[in-house]
Amino acid sequence: VSSAADFHWISQLRYYFEDERVMVRMITTDVPYGYEYLGNTGRLVITPLTDRCYRTLMGALKLHLGGAPEGPAGTGKTETCKDLAKAVAKQCVVFNCSDG
Repeated sequence: VSSAADFHWISQLRYYFEDERVMVRMITTDVPYGYEYLGNTGRLVITPLTDRCYRTLMGALKLHLGGAPEGPAGTGKTETCKDLAKAVAKQCVVFNCSDG
């Protein structure tokens, strides 16, 4: 990283304390930390695909939208969404539409 505007730096999930609150930043997205207690659970190993999913979902949060990752079963889509929710301390509700 050679500057604060370097893509490798701004694409990381970062926490800033400013004006008496915590902000979570990634690329151009700033979301306030939610302070939702989600328990003391494990976290995911971050891979390039996880980072890419985080960037997309953080962009959706900036626009006050949700996310619905798509792909084969067992690839970690639900766990990635839940892990990002833990990172920004917001509640995550998962709907499995294939269950009857």
